[in-house]
Amino acid sequence: MTDPMTPAALAEAGDACMFGGKAAGLAAATRAGLPVPQGLALPWPLVEAAAAGDPDAIAVLDAAASRLGPSLAVRSSALDEDSDVASFAGQHLSLLNVPASGLADAVGAVARSARGGAALAYRRRLGVTGRTRVGVVIQRMVDAEVAGVLFDVNPATGAQEIVIEGAWGLGEAVVGGLVTPDLFRLSIEGELLEQRSGDKDLEVVAAPGGGTLERPVAPGRAQAPCLDGGELARLHRLAMACRGVFGGSQDLEWAFAHRRLWLCQRRAVTRGART
Repeated sequence: MTDPMTPAALAEAGDACMFGGKAAGLAAATRAGLPVPQGLALPWPLVEAAAAGDPDAIAVLDAAASRLGPSLAVRSSALDEDSDVASFAGQHLSLLNVPASGLADAVGAVARSARGGAALAYRRRLGVTGRTRVGVVIQRMVDAEVAGVLFDVNPATGAQEIVIEGAWGLGEAVVGGLVTPDLFRLSIEGELLEQRSGDKDLEVVAAPGGGTLERPVAPGRAQAPCLDGGELARLHRLAMACRGVFGGSQDLEWAFAHRRLWLCQRRAVTRGART
């Protein structure tokens, strides 16, 4: 039985009613051997206690941070997030390059974001009712050189094809709409159907001491493709592997760091995805 005040290794966080949808999805991906960054899942009672300033809960978070390293990614995992009917993409806070010493504050900020005006309006629009309970996923920070999103159903047309958007640096430049990313369309078999260069004139990178910053990209690099054929093939294989594990449709966030591909988030494509 899950201890509601104890973090779980990500592979063991399959109980969506305790850890939330994002954690449960990453747990399944980890158990299947997909390239998920090492992490822990915080059950929602622990998150609530820490956000309320409970000293015992904060001590638990301090101990958890020491297990993962000096730089962390802290992401919301609400109990109704990343479900088959509501993604909550962009509605709850994610914090990158969080120093281990700042984990408790980051968890509190993520918990509060789920009760903010935008998130509550999103819940009303989709008819999501009930108490908002928020788990949190903490992972080792992936200091990406290239990152982005992948759909295995075209979100604009519904066509059965793979759509990849990518840009230099951390994925926040893409998911936050800060740049016009490169776009690649592949057939389900992996054949390149279209490649279109974006205007990647800035990149989001880890800032010294914590957090992120935006910095300009040289014009030649801004127009250069951020992915080559080999990297597209690896992303295609990742999409097909996720299909095998989860079935249905795939909405992935990915990153390349030191030429290694990481799966940062996975959800089903829903009517609320990326809106």
